[in-house]
Amino acid sequence: MKTLFSWIGIFAILSTVLVSCTKDLNRTPINTTIATDVYSTPSGIKQALAKVYGAFALTGSSGSGSSDLANVNAGFSDFFRMYWNAQELPTDESICAWGDAGIPDLNYMTWSSGNIFLNGLYNRCIYQITVANSFLSQTANSSVVSADTLAAYRAEARFLRAYQYWVLMDLFGNPPFTDENSPIGSTPPQQIKRTDLYNYVVSELLAIQSDLMEPHTNEYGRADQAADWSLLARIYLNSNIYTGTAKYDSAIIYSSKVIAAGYSLMPKYNQLFLADNNLNDPEMIFPIEYDGTYSQNFGGTTFLVNSTVAAGQTGGTAQFGIPGGGWGGNRARSPLPQLFGADYTASKDTRAALMTGSVYTISSAADFTQGIQTIKFRNLNADGTTPPNASTFCSGDIPLFRLAEQYLIYAEAVLRGGSGGDAATALSYINLIRTRAYGNSSGNITSIQLTLPFILDERARELYIEGFRRTDLIRFGEFTTNTYLWPWKGGTANGKSVSDNLNIYPIPATDITVNTNLIQNPGYTN
Repeated sequence: MKTLFSWIGIFAILSTVLVSCTKDLNRTPINTTIATDVYSTPSGIKQALAKVYGAFALTGSSGSGSSDLANVNAGFSDFFRMYWNAQELPTDESICAWGDAGIPDLNYMTWSSGNIFLNGLYNRCIYQITVANSFLSQTANSSVVSADTLAAYRAEARFLRAYQYWVLMDLFGNPPFTDENSPIGSTPPQQIKRTDLYNYVVSELLAIQSDLMEPHTNEYGRADQAADWSLLARIYLNSNIYTGTAKYDSAIIYSSKVIAAGYSLMPKYNQLFLADNNLNDPEMIFPIEYDGTYSQNFGGTTFLVNSTVAAGQTGGTAQFGIPGGGWGGNRARSPLPQLFGADYTASKDTRAALMTGSVYTISSAADFTQGIQTIKFRNLNADGTTPPNASTFCSGDIPLFRLAEQYLIYAEAVLRGGSGGDAATALSYINLIRTRAYGNSSGNITSIQLTLPFILDERARELYIEGFRRTDLIRFGEFTTNTYLWPWKGGTANGKSVSDNLNIYPIPATDITVNTNLIQNPGYTN
């Protein structure tokens, strides 16, 4: 059993009150009378913290089919599934064959403020912030556990809240803001500007560092200082997008702290994405935990594995760990496999070996047989066995932060002029990634080859379908512009530029309607 799910004994109790994610953004997820009992014992407080973590991997309080969100299909409402759709489908990496309302709009970059998947993600983030706020409010003056333990618990909740605010900042720009001191009830929350939210998130991450446990000392699946530094490095790398002010020096500082914290690359790339990656992954800094028995839902790795495999596909059990085959939805647009060479099947880069198929050209997004399958995540253990309940649910964890990303952050920040690092070290980090990919030094690059365009491509080769691509393309100025066109960008077969306002998603029209404090992001109608 994964660590997280061993603590959740009262998950349903802590999830009973939330009934809507559109009527009132300032809400409490727990009944206050029950909360008095929950927070009265050390085990109760730890289980309440588990609820803050559990909101990342569990869609609702009563197992598969339940959802904390109103007006969103429970199967769609997992945080990472909705985040993945927003980060991958509008990009050159992925396209989806399904015709569910909202999916084609993401494929073609034609979304509006009514897109159900974007609204679901927005509301999931708000919900998870609310759960963290409730925990922080209830534990503000607790003496049930030691002061040091309480400080660590509260720092973890603040980290999880900061992560969700970063998601809102990155994708939606200017969301409503609440914390544990905000009034609960009929008072609609105020909107926070993107730059102000950036300052808040960074200040929170800096403030909690000393209270978080040191790297490698917390239970698996719980945040520590390395997770905090990883998020800081990622935010600082994108600071110029969020605020107009570059912070590459800071990106180097915090990626270096993670790199020095004792992590190492998993020897074989494909083992990063297996069902038992919680047991033997020296690269994992902070995951979302999934378990095919104890956290059943149709998001997370269940979504990533099944959506990239055809129903009844030959070798379903042996190759993918899903005996009945998959759902036939997501696959790669042609630029991704071509990053591994004109014939990616002949590439010595083992990361390319995780893709299969030969039809590059997609004339119909609805035809799953068109496009290259990205069979990166698999529901198989390292020894080739399948975990329990493999016929439906998958057990692999989602790596929100892993070491290879920090190598890439360091190298990019150096190339962008950040001080405190050096080009030789940046090159060595990139070649560590490529040595792992090739199995030897044959794929290593020289200092002349280490350029910003190379970094963007290498990030795709290393991190594809892990939820990075939209943010990366925006940072490089290629998401909306005609600098880089890919198939079906903007809804045309050859691709076209789109309005720059699409660099930020719209605030859901439903929240604009009920909260008069909110102003819609530029270029969208309510």
